[in-house]
Amino acid sequence: MSRLGRPATGAAAVALTAGLPYWLPQLVIALRVRLFARVNGEEGIPAPGREVPVEEFKQVYGHPAANGRSRGAALSDLFWYWLSPGPEVHQEHLEPGPRYDDVARTTRQILAGLSRERWSELVGRCTRRVLDELETRTGGYGAREYRVRLRNLMMPVWAEVYYEVVFREPCPRHVRDLIVGNADNVVSALKCTSLRQMDRRDRVTRYLRKRLASASPPVPLPSLLTERERAYYLQGTFFNTAVVQTSEAMAHLLLALATHRNVQERLLSGEEDADYLDHVINETLQHFPLFGVAHRITTDEIPRAGRPPIPAGSVLLFNYPEYQRSGATAPQRFDPGRWLSADTRPTAFIPFGVTANRPCPARGFAVLTMRVAAEQVLRRFRLASTAEHTRSLPSRGPCLLIPHSTRRTPVAWEQVRRAARLAGMRLGDRWEAVPRSVTQLVLGGYMLWDARRQGLCRNYFATASGDTAVPAVAGSRGGG
Repeated sequence: MSRLGRPATGAAAVALTAGLPYWLPQLVIALRVRLFARVNGEEGIPAPGREVPVEEFKQVYGHPAANGRSRGAALSDLFWYWLSPGPEVHQEHLEPGPRYDDVARTTRQILAGLSRERWSELVGRCTRRVLDELETRTGGYGAREYRVRLRNLMMPVWAEVYYEVVFREPCPRHVRDLIVGNADNVVSALKCTSLRQMDRRDRVTRYLRKRLASASPPVPLPSLLTERERAYYLQGTFFNTAVVQTSEAMAHLLLALATHRNVQERLLSGEEDADYLDHVINETLQHFPLFGVAHRITTDEIPRAGRPPIPAGSVLLFNYPEYQRSGATAPQRFDPGRWLSADTRPTAFIPFGVTANRPCPARGFAVLTMRVAAEQVLRRFRLASTAEHTRSLPSRGPCLLIPHSTRRTPVAWEQVRRAARLAGMRLGDRWEAVPRSVTQLVLGGYMLWDARRQGLCRNYFATASGDTAVPAVAGSRGGG
């Protein structure tokens, strides 16, 4: 019997091992979610959910009392940890009041300083420069294809763009490297694939303080902030959040094109109208919204007709992906054509938030700049990928960029080689998820514990009066 049992046991072990990429990451993700909930405590009212149904989502989100941002939510300790330095002056985390108004007004003025034509020229120029660097760095012009991580490819573009938006002068290469190094660490820590690295953060802060001491940017910085806080404001708003979010958006857009060949071919054919790429961008933001869950703390009671009021001090958890899925027909299908008609367009679509409650400052030009960058890429390359496309995108978007100078219909051996490379990409992407998911569990659990231990937000509000407080400084290597 033992002879019969050994082969069966061995076969089961082989099957279990071969299936690791299919079951272990999902199991670890579920465990991480439970760990986060246990360590962070039960907190919050999901929206949409039982207490805030879909039809009340925007009404509650836009209510004037849903305006608290950090004070009173345990979640805030974790976000302050990731977004340090300067979460206490970060536009997204400031409490409502004079300092928030001052910071938000400055951000609008900086972004409004460029016309649409100037935005297009700037983004096009920076994208071309980064693509030139790619081609000269990886085998020179004429290479058959380039394997890239799309988020990594796009991040230098937006570091250059936002530096020039703020300072109205080209970004020095060494400064671009500082910005990219820190922004990449911020987003990697947010995805729990890396610890927050203080040395990268501090290099950017030191550079900005020195830069501001020598010459102020054209748009005056918030008058209610100290000299140090102005450096933190620029670092957090433009060189962390803006760079990270736009790079993520572009990675999603380009990976969507790489994994939906029919959509890409329609764009490359030139037969579609000029708005088709905008429809593709909207469809990408519908499937892969940049915001996961936005939390707001109610500063007063929110009354509702026919339902109990939402008490003051409640933490509302606005779930963007779930809300957007609720307003789309066949939400799993990637279909840019749904945006052609008001009858088929999704009814629940808030890629840049709700106008009445801290909307994304980039909402007026984000689609324009994404279109310009995508057009620059598509003019040079076809895109191909077999990587899994998820909203969190911890893989950073593996992709092949195939120059148009390469044969559109490659000879047989080239077809076999490219097919093998894409098959290897698919296999590698799945197996990468196994150690990565374990890393996310370990590092995510540690950072959540360390954030609660340090209590950056909690201590800030406990030790001083509101917006004028001096924040605690994270002391550990992993802290924010």
